[in-house]
Amino acid sequence: MIIQPKTRGFICTTAHPEGCAKQVQRQIDYVNAQPAIEGPRNVLVIGASTGYGLASRIVSSFAAGANTIGVYFDKAAEGARTASAGWYNSAAFEEAAAAAGRKSYSIVGDAFSDEIKAKTIDLIRTELGKIDLVVYSVASPRRTHPKTGETFSSVIKPLGGTYTNKTVNFHSGEVSQATIEPATEDELRQTIAVMGGEDWQMWIDALQQAGALADGATTVAYSYIGPEITHAVYRDGTIGAAKNDLEATAHRLHQQLGASGGRAYVSVNKALVTQSSSAIPVVPLYISALYKVMKEQGIHEGCIEQMYRLFSERLYGKDETPVDSKGLIRIDDWEMRPEIQAEVAKLWTDLTTGNVYELSDLEGYRREFFQLFGFETDGIDYEADINPELNIVNLR
Repeated sequence: MIIQPKTRGFICTTAHPEGCAKQVQRQIDYVNAQPAIEGPRNVLVIGASTGYGLASRIVSSFAAGANTIGVYFDKAAEGARTASAGWYNSAAFEEAAAAAGRKSYSIVGDAFSDEIKAKTIDLIRTELGKIDLVVYSVASPRRTHPKTGETFSSVIKPLGGTYTNKTVNFHSGEVSQATIEPATEDELRQTIAVMGGEDWQMWIDALQQAGALADGATTVAYSYIGPEITHAVYRDGTIGAAKNDLEATAHRLHQQLGASGGRAYVSVNKALVTQSSSAIPVVPLYISALYKVMKEQGIHEGCIEQMYRLFSERLYGKDETPVDSKGLIRIDDWEMRPEIQAEVAKLWTDLTTGNVYELSDLEGYRREFFQLFGFETDGIDYEADINPELNIVNLR
């Protein structure tokens, strides 16, 4: 079939296997061009098929030479429907890892479930013995609690009052005002249940109890803080409350793992184009302005550059991992430089539909969004007839 992008709002419902493979290879090539990292040996990445999770797996395997297990919830192609981008990404990663002589395994299923936790632990015991790094990078809008059976749905809303600010339709370039009503108490509760730290805690508890976690193991989860422009809808909203819970979990896990020489962190990462960030009003316009400024300053990074810097300079580059006053790793440090934020704020004031392509990198945002799904990637013939069915080697 000839695979073309089909969008519905901020979602692309198709993906291109060759385009996804080329994007994965680009990340691998970047890592292979960097100095090797003296880091983890056996790595579990929960949420491993896209974004920061995928980049973490690539850095672990190709920079540190680690064995990896990736857990993710993606779908294979079926009939006229392509596989998800994460499926194609993981197929490409597994093939490249096998060619490089790295051990790697994929488990597809609901990471929130006890079943997938048990299946992962069995695989660790059989193939790797113990894990010394657990990356928690799950991004899901819903979660079914494995003990109570309740299904929670997250929302992206402010707390305490209605919020209005600029946003952009990154397909059309229209800049408009977005107004978001505040979350209810139950919406806040459910968002924390989905995006907070409870499931991360459950994973570490299960791994420890099964003897599948090495002494001195590290675990890291990912978060975002961002500037004042986005705080009402992000850091001070429902998502921020969930991230506060995630950070509190990190402190508990740091103490829990510390008894055997281990550690737990939340890494605050840079704003990047992801399917999740595209769904948050205000954020795509902010990222477009940020990209313009950081690219002009020569300090723009994507997922793979961020994760290589996290592993090489923070988690494994020094005797002690540098953290801020709240115990957070700040790999968003370049984004949050005062001079960068001052320039973004200046652009923000002036942004309109008429000048959005001039004052921001909206075209770069749009192109990067489609590249998440394997489209608009140089060197790919998008008019070619291609088989959307692709198997993943080492799928368990």
